[in-house]
Amino acid sequence: MATFSAAAIQSGFVDIAEDFHISVQRASYLTSLFIVVLGAAPLFWRPLGQTYGRRPIFLISLIGSLVGNIGCAKSPSYGTMGLCRAITAWFISPAASLGSAVVAESFAKKDRARYMGVWTTMVTLGVPLAPFIFGFVTVRVGYRWTYWILAIINAVQFVLFFFLGLETRHVPGQATLGKSRYCTFRRIDPTLIRPVDFIAPLGLITRCNVVIAAVSYSTAFLWGSVTTTFEIPQIFPETYGFNNQQVGLQYIGIILGTLIGEFAGGFFSDQWMWRRQRRGRKSEPEYRLWLSYLGYLLVICGVVVFFVQIAKSGTKWNITPIIGAAIAAVGNQIVTTIMITYAVDCYPSESAAIGVFITFIRQTLGFIGPFWIPEMLQTTGYYASCGIITASLVTVSIIPTMILQARGHKWRE
Repeated sequence: MATFSAAAIQSGFVDIAEDFHISVQRASYLTSLFIVVLGAAPLFWRPLGQTYGRRPIFLISLIGSLVGNIGCAKSPSYGTMGLCRAITAWFISPAASLGSAVVAESFAKKDRARYMGVWTTMVTLGVPLAPFIFGFVTVRVGYRWTYWILAIINAVQFVLFFFLGLETRHVPGQATLGKSRYCTFRRIDPTLIRPVDFIAPLGLITRCNVVIAAVSYSTAFLWGSVTTTFEIPQIFPETYGFNNQQVGLQYIGIILGTLIGEFAGGFFSDQWMWRRQRRGRKSEPEYRLWLSYLGYLLVICGVVVFFVQIAKSGTKWNITPIIGAAIAAVGNQIVTTIMITYAVDCYPSESAAIGVFITFIRQTLGFIGPFWIPEMLQTTGYYASCGIITASLVTVSIIPTMILQARGHKWRE
């Protein structure tokens, strides 16, 4: 729901701009604001999740985001809506950061990539799925109903999670809560929370394995997910005269690409590691990285097709840019699953901190991108921009991953 809530208003940028008498690009900052808060807030929630457990944090998260969405629906001004969006992002952020910890605590290493992939798919899928759904809502009942529906979803989630959600955090030496104490909330870890604990995940900047995995993945996410999903609602209405519903339909390709990418990144990744073990060879985490190169190449190919075909289409729409976006989505999801699983495999005991750190890097790049990428496209044109995108992926993602594959085992020692 974190990325789903962030992207929910993308199909309604034009309507928001008309409502508050602002530009479409300024309307898009409501999503950019959500993204940056989504990256920073987990630093606050992570120590609380370690001390009191995942379940109470998720319940508080849902109540807070419900209130924030109601505030957005009733906002009389652009500034008020921005404030309420920030509140919503602050409270919904645990879902985007503690997920990797929940997966690591729930599943064995041999199945970790598959289930990590399910979680990362939901995170990635939220970006295109939300504008696809709410494109229909915006056309029929107005963009403010987007917020009301999000609030209703939060309320339903709270009820379901209260009765069905289980605590996954466990401290060795302590008894697991039984069903008789299912509704009881208590301190799980007796260790006192120190101020430094709130910035502790940033200390992973000294772990080269995690840093390279995070930056490489975040760069692929910026181009393979954020860029395509942000540019569709800004380019397509102006170029092709699309309404909100037609804009929302363009996300079908990205949704399908994400699902295909998850099958490749999750299932094949586990099979890849299992077959190496079956041959009697140790399956080092770095062996998993071989599959990431396919993801990087697909992101490059997809983004180039997306922008080149838009440039060639003139004012007449055709499906080829969406095919490019779908290819990029396949690659992005492969990279997402592989790199996050790799980082957790390197330091499984620090899975929660790794999730927070990777989210911080990803959301920071995702926040900065929408401010300068539209300007780059206008200034340099689509063709030159494709060269810049390719160069950045090669230098920031592919080459560092090669270095990581060669040196990663030594850095872990």
